[in-house]
Amino acid sequence: MPPTTITEVIEQLNTIVVNAAATNNRAGYFAALYKKVTVAVHNKIKAGYFDDNERMEKLDIVFANRYLEAYQNYTQQVSCTACWQTAFDTCNNWRPMVMHHLLTGMNAHIGLDLGIAAAVVSQGDSIENIHNDFNKINTVLCELINEVKTCLYSMWPLSKLISKLNMGKFENDMAGFSMNIARDAAWQVALQYAAFTSSETQANYIASRDKDVAGFTNQLLNPGAFAYTVTGIFRLFEFGTVAGKIKKLDGSPFENSVLH
Repeated sequence: MPPTTITEVIEQLNTIVVNAAATNNRAGYFAALYKKVTVAVHNKIKAGYFDDNERMEKLDIVFANRYLEAYQNYTQQVSCTACWQTAFDTCNNWRPMVMHHLLTGMNAHIGLDLGIAAAVVSQGDSIENIHNDFNKINTVLCELINEVKTCLYSMWPLSKLISKLNMGKFENDMAGFSMNIARDAAWQVALQYAAFTSSETQANYIASRDKDVAGFTNQLLNPGAFAYTVTGIFRLFEFGTVAGKIKKLDGSPFENSVLH
């Protein structure tokens, strides 16, 4: 059943993470990251961080259900949105790095789902009421950059070279900048979707936006011959099992039977 509380969202995400680790399913990479983000948002809500914490809990649940529904549909071989189809299909390939799996998931969930979820929670003209809290979500994401980067570095020995070059601040700035772009694009989706009053118009918009987001996912995975070659070389030095990488991203203990 679809979750109706953030606690239930976290429980369902954890189930995906544990099962993915048990079956060496790369879909667990994004699920682990998403669980980490959801826990962080949940803690912020409990601390009264947002202007309207009750509304933000509703947004978190609606937002998560779009991912959970897409994941369930995909695993049951039922049609899901094209951007999620591409992200999940990518999990069957060895070549993409963990970073690519995280980016394809983030692109689908932020590029398509976030704006729609915001418009569902704050419909019509009331959409502007959620704008400030919408931006605060981006702040929560930026606070996790160093933690996630540390996880990725632990999987990739070449990171020591980057550290010696003192590129840490540059990487953080670029990651934050990218998320700002994604957030702003998602907000435009929210504004446009909130203005629609018929289910047919909403469905047509989602289909059009989904096509654009899926197209950008393909660009992330196929950035050109030179970048493709470079990332292919980097991938050779990304060590560890799928289960081990999921465990590092998740940051919480697994049962020993899951990892072996």
